[in-house]
Amino acid sequence: MTAFSALFVALVALTLIMQQWLGRRQISHVLSHRNSVPAAFTRNISLESHQKAADYSIAKTRLGLKESAASAAVLLLLTLGGGLQLIDSTWHAWVSGHAMLTGILVIATAVLVTSLVDLPFDYYKTFTIDERFGFNKMTPTMFFQDLLKNALVGLVMGLPLLLAALWLMQSSGSYWWLWLWCVWAVFNLLVLAIYPTLIAPMFNKFSPLTDAALKTRIEALLAKCGFKSQGLFVMDGSRRTSHGNAYFTGFGANKRVVFFDTLLERLDGDEIEAVLAHELGHFKRRHVIKRIVMMFAVSFAGLALLGWLKETDWFYSGLGVATPSDHMALLLLLLTSPVLTFLLRPLFAAYARSNEFEADEYAARHSSARHLVEALVKLYRDNASTLTPDPLHSAFYDSHPPASIRVAHLERLAAA
Repeated sequence: MTAFSALFVALVALTLIMQQWLGRRQISHVLSHRNSVPAAFTRNISLESHQKAADYSIAKTRLGLKESAASAAVLLLLTLGGGLQLIDSTWHAWVSGHAMLTGILVIATAVLVTSLVDLPFDYYKTFTIDERFGFNKMTPTMFFQDLLKNALVGLVMGLPLLLAALWLMQSSGSYWWLWLWCVWAVFNLLVLAIYPTLIAPMFNKFSPLTDAALKTRIEALLAKCGFKSQGLFVMDGSRRTSHGNAYFTGFGANKRVVFFDTLLERLDGDEIEAVLAHELGHFKRRHVIKRIVMMFAVSFAGLALLGWLKETDWFYSGLGVATPSDHMALLLLLLTSPVLTFLLRPLFAAYARSNEFEADEYAARHSSARHLVEALVKLYRDNASTLTPDPLHSAFYDSHPPASIRVAHLERLAAA
């Protein structure tokens, strides 16, 4: 085992130990607070609802512990266990002389293997955990249809990107990574632009909002906030789940506001307006653009690093690959990046939570902090979101502030 192999094993072990430790902290913390509703929520959330949320959170966390262990085992088997080298050697023998085709087949096979490992966990969560707690509305047929659609979308959109990447790595010299980063950036902007009208309708039905009074109210808020969109749409989220949500999607002139039908059923007009004001806060504070810039910066650094690693023998041999190649360099980066960046998760999560606070402040100024609190409490209750997450687990995994902290912040805004 090389020094880099030992470092990689240590990072995988550290990541797995951290994931298991954080998960067990979460379970213990939620269990210890299961039998009492936090004081801020006693008027609106019953003990039964609070306990349901605790049990739902614990069930998902326990499944996550198993999934993280399985993912770590598969990663080690593919790398140091020789799995990637076996896949590469097999395809190379079958399509010898066609480097780009070999690369595509090797990457596709590795992606298929990791997807098949994730599949039982996704299925169990949907048809055992979500079913038990009353959230799942999907059938097995719908589940596998979505799986097939996702695979087709990934193939249609991912194959040209992969071909471009392999061609650039072969043909554009030592700065191939910079050209690839440019292609990657354009590709992501294109996906943002076409997602609302071409991709999302493949999975859900989007209908114009027909409630005249609510539409008038929302359009007035949009005008006040200076937000122009293609329209207000209701998504048939209830076909798959009873969870509720709202969001705006798209990029540039292709933006649209989307409400889950389940959300409209649960909230009144004041609460819907407050939720939308929060979403508009993300737009007005340029959170989407800032996240795109951050994503581009991270991908730039990652590809620049790969541009250097690609030329070193120890990078391949240290990860169980005997035959260096362009496609193997890309694949190794994709597989190992979650481990290499795990300890940075609190930084990204903290930034995401700061965006949520800013959006809440915007909603408090342009709508009502109290109505947003009422809406959030209903969503916490109906979505069985735990009110008592472990602070350290939350710091790693939660993009939104814990319920008690967020509500307290909004109540201070309302008082002010």
